[in-house]
Formats: sequence, structure tokens, C-alpha cells
Amino acid sequence: MSSPYAGTPFDLTGKVALVTGGSRGLGARIGLGLARAGADIVVASRDLESCRRQADLITAETGRAALPYGVHVGHWDELPGLVDAAYERFGHVDVLVNNAGMSPLYDTLDSVSEALFDKVIGVNLKGPFRLSALVGARMAAGEGGSVVNISSGVALRPRAGVLPYAAAKAGLNNLTVGLAHTYGPSVRCNAIVCGTFLTDVSRHWDAEAFAARAATFALRRGGQPDEIVGTVLYLASDASSFTTGALITVDGGQP
Repeated sequence: MSSPYAGTPFDLTGKVALVTGGSRGLGARIGLGLARAGADIVVASRDLESCRRQADLITAETGRAALPYGVHVGHWDELPGLVDAAYERFGHVDVLVNNAGMSPLYDTLDSVSEALFDKVIGVNLKGPFRLSALVGARMAAGEGGSVVNISSGVALRPRAGVLPYAAAKAGLNNLTVGLAHTYGPSVRCNAIVCGTFLTDVSRHWDAEAFAARAATFALRRGGQPDEIVGTVLYLASDASSFTTGALITVDGGQP
């Protein structure tokens, strides 16, 4: 199947994208969107069976090759195996999307355990640091590439119920700028500062409470998962060739 972006700056034909948290939610839509632009995809998440299902869907819908890989992004020693598997299968990685994340609930700040804090930092910050170092170094030694970090608006506007997550994402924003300078000029690194997207997790929210909050957004609603894809495609492709170290807000106009 040919890419609808063939011959444009958004064309990813011949490229390989590694997407963490790629089996569900935003990651699933991102991987599928990049495949539609012509990229082969590495689908990585903790649940290998879910990765396999998503990889099969990507290939069935786009004709692109997709490698499923089970990995816990917060486990430092598991990440070299993921990178090696991607390079062994495809020979190169041109786009890294650090999408995997978690923000567990807690009752009060003083009830947050060390284990919970470490897990949140591990998945949202330590994992992206390690993967970006492993892949970024190979990109810089080869043909270059693009790293896209999926951040959050709470990194800039932290709320009481998500402070470990907000701190991790603030660190990810800082890491984004540092990586741009570390691996430039051939590797670009940018972050998408996401607002509220209506993924499968949103089914468990208090609908009335969210509706009241969404009424304060400029667009008066949460985002649909597909609405992140355009920004990722821009940052992954040559369309953003002069964009690096940027934090791009995609949040429907949240105050």
C-alpha cells in the first residue's frame, strides 16, 4: 500500500519508528498513523500479546512491517534488548516516540509510597532517558533521526493529585531540550505537551467532573486519540526539519 504522503515532506517511506506504549491508547494511534505515512513500526509495551495484535492490525491496514516487543520501559536493563531487536530486524531506527507513561492515583501526598514514586519516575522519565541515549547515539552515528517525547500539560500546571507524574513530565521536558543539543545537528528531539485525550482510561473518569473541567477549555472538549497523530507526524518527518528542542502544546486550549 502506498503512503498518502508520498512525495511530501511528511513521507516516512523507508523509515522505521519505535513507539513505546504502542499497543493501546495514544501509542496505538501514533504507530498506526506513522505506518500510514510509510514507516515500519516497532510496537513496544509490557503486554507482548497486545503488541502482537496491534502489529498485526498495522500490517493488515497499511501493509507496513511491524515488530511486536514486550518490555517494561521503567526497567533499565530491558531496554538494550528492545533497541537491539529493532536494529536486528530493520537495520535502523529513524523515529523514537517515547509515549509510554503512567499516573497512578493516590489518596494524599503523604500516602505516596517510595515504590509508587519510583515506578512513576521510572516509566515517565528514566525509561525515555535510557532509550533516547541508546537510540540517539546510534541515530547520530548513522543517518540521524527524530525523537518525539509525549509529555503532559501537568508538567507546566501541576495539580495536587498527580505530583509525581507532573515532576516526571517536567523532567522529560528538560530532557527534551538537553537531548536536542546533545545529539544535534543530525538528531532532532521535541516534546508534545498533551492535554486531556479520551483514551480507554477515560472510561473510568467521573463524567460530570470532566465535563465541568472541559467547559473551561477553548475547544470545550477532550481530544480524540487520532488528534495527536498530526503533530507526531510533523515532528517525525522532514516537515519539521528546523524544529528541535521544542515543547509543542496540543491540549485543546486548556487554561
